[in-house]
Amino acid sequence: MSKKRSKKQKEDAHVDESWLLPYADLLTLLLALFIVLFAISSVDAQKFQALSKAFNATFEGGTGVLEFQTPPTPKEENLPAEDPTEKNVARDSGMDPSEKEGEKPLTEEQKQKIAHDADQQELLTVQQKVNAYMEENGIKDKLQTSLTDEGLLISIRDNVFFASGRADVRPEDIRLAKEISNLLVMDPPRNIIISGHTDNVPIRNAGFQSNWELSVMRAINFMKVILENNRLNPSMFSAKGFGEFKPVASNDTEEGKKKNRRVEILITPRTTTAENE
Repeated sequence: MSKKRSKKQKEDAHVDESWLLPYADLLTLLLALFIVLFAISSVDAQKFQALSKAFNATFEGGTGVLEFQTPPTPKEENLPAEDPTEKNVARDSGMDPSEKEGEKPLTEEQKQKIAHDADQQELLTVQQKVNAYMEENGIKDKLQTSLTDEGLLISIRDNVFFASGRADVRPEDIRLAKEISNLLVMDPPRNIIISGHTDNVPIRNAGFQSNWELSVMRAINFMKVILENNRLNPSMFSAKGFGEFKPVASNDTEEGKKKNRRVEILITPRTTTAENE
């Protein structure tokens, strides 16, 4: 009887420890959770992905609460989702690459400035061609070029093409006029204005009643010779006469009067900046 009681006491003294296994699993999971929370406290996409795959594979056979979409980088967190249709619109509309990449688009003034600078560069190339021609033919003292916002201006002394008081281009100077016409061939063509100017000495002869008439006819006759070049488009040309009212020097000296008696070729820009409008 005493043996049975002793055995029963021993069995009562033994505590059931079956709860330790799930408790240990729970602690393990809690430890894993805190490790994950610590690891993702500063988001690293590669580390997060590696950790999630490892824990999912271990605890859930490859699927579970740690499955995720690739986390956004900090720069992208506050940006709206990219619409693929917007990409197509940007590509088809010919937008600047900077606009497609999300940079601030150019203003209308900035676009005009870029176009104006490119246009001026093209005019500079034409000026260099004209200057080279003048150098090769030894006529730098007769022609002068200047590049401004109004365009490329080629100024020609009146005694290069015209006899005193006359508006017809001298036969011996027609060849030079045609050489100049070759320098005006551009693709696409530009608007070109030919203008005549005189000094302030009044003219009154059988051909002309005023300096205005003389300046206009010189511009027209010179333009006629220029347009004998069939590579030039006549619709892009116009002629003007300013008489003595657009001097570039003082008419008080003979040298100044020589500078004022001139024919000018203005090759105009294709674009205008906002300042000129």
